[in-house]
Amino acid sequence: MKSGFYVYGIFNKPDPQNLSFQGLDQQGLDKEDVNFNFVDDEFAVLYSIAKQERYLASRRNLLTHEKVLELAMEAGYKNVLPMQFGLVVSDWEKLSQQLINPFREEMKELFAKLENNREVGVKVYWETDAELQKLLAENDELKSQRDSLIGQNLSMEQVIEIGQVIEQEMNSRKQDIIEIFQTNLNQMAIDVVENDLQTEKMIYNAAYLIPWESEPEFGKKVEAIDSKFEGRFTIRYNSFTAPFNFARIKQKD
Repeated sequence: MKSGFYVYGIFNKPDPQNLSFQGLDQQGLDKEDVNFNFVDDEFAVLYSIAKQERYLASRRNLLTHEKVLELAMEAGYKNVLPMQFGLVVSDWEKLSQQLINPFREEMKELFAKLENNREVGVKVYWETDAELQKLLAENDELKSQRDSLIGQNLSMEQVIEIGQVIEQEMNSRKQDIIEIFQTNLNQMAIDVVENDLQTEKMIYNAAYLIPWESEPEFGKKVEAIDSKFEGRFTIRYNSFTAPFNFARIKQKD
C-alpha cells in the first residue's frame, strides 16, 4: 500500500511541543517510530508510519496502541483524545476533512472536560457457584425448597419457578455489591461510564473520570472495599489508562 499514517491520539497543539520519544523503549505498530504532526495549527496528532491498510485487533496490537498513548501521558502530555484502534489515514488533509473539521467544537469541549482529569477503571468478578452456595446457606427456606425437588421428576413449571426465584435472589446480591462501589466511588468522580459485562463472572465494569490528584485517595477506597469483602469477589483496578470512555465524539446525523 501507499504509505499512510496510523493515528493513536490527538492533543491540543501547544501541549506536546518538543515531545520526544527518545529514550523511551517503545515503538508503534510495525515497530515504527512514534512522532507528532501538527494539523490545522490547532491540534497535534500522535502517529507512526502505517505499513498496512488495516490492522488486526490482536492482543499485541491493542496493547501497543494503548502503551503508546500511556507513554505520551507519562511524559507529561496528559490531555489526549485517544483514537479507537485501527485508524489509518492516507494523508493529513483527509484527517482534517473527515475528523477535525466536522468535529472541531466537540473536540474542544472534550479537551475542556478532560483537562486535569484522568480515567481509572474498576472491574468486579465473582465465582457464581460459590455465591450460589452462600445464598443457599443464608436462606434456609430457599435451600429447603430446592432440596425438596432433588430426585423428583419435575414439571417444566416447577423448574422455571425455582430457577426464577434463584435468579432473582442472585441478581439482588449482585446489585447489592454494585451499590457498594457506586456509593463509595461515584461521589469522587466527575463522570462515570458503566460498560457492558465481558464475561459471565464479571458483575460490574465501570470507568471513572477523576482529578489527577485524587487517584491515591480513590485507590485507597477501592482497596478498602477489597479488604472489607476479601474473598467474596475479585477487583481489578486500572489506575492509569488513556480516557477512551470519556473522549467519545458523537457521530452527526
